[in-house]
Amino acid sequence: FDPRHYVGTHCHGFPKTGPHRLRFLLESVRDLRETLKKKGSTLVVRKGKPEDVVHDLITQLGSVSVVAFHEEVKE
Repeated sequence: FDPRHYVGTHCHGFPKTGPHRLRFLLESVRDLRETLKKKGSTLVVRKGKPEDVVHDLITQLGSVSVVAFHEEVKE
């Protein structure tokens, strides 16, 4: 979770992420983690700037050959 997505406002003073959207996101991530766990896998969830968190994870894991990501479309 990138804190920059959850702090401050977006267009016209509306919050970037309101309480209902945040609850939905957290429930979705929790559900995904449980589904993956039932299939013998896991989900790594971190809070921080992706450019820092991904670097730290790669360093921690040590043997990473591929990193895939997507960029959010900006209006």
